[in-house]
Amino acid sequence: MMPLTFADAGKENIIKKVGGNSETRKFLENLGFVAGASVIIINEIGGNVIVNIKDSRVAVSKEMACKIMI
Repeated sequence: MMPLTFADAGKENIIKKVGGNSETRKFLENLGFVAGASVIIINEIGGNVIVNIKDSRVAVSKEMACKIMI
């Protein structure tokens, strides 16, 4: 298991676990970041990542991406 920040752009990854406090987890769940979901990194800018998840393009901060384990 590794944080989403270490994933290669363009490769599909499956989310294993979402960490952080309950508020952070709820926020990420609402965006579609749940265990078992498929996520693809589109781009990374200064540590912040833009991903495709559930047919949506979402930008998450480096802090948030570090809490998403793949």
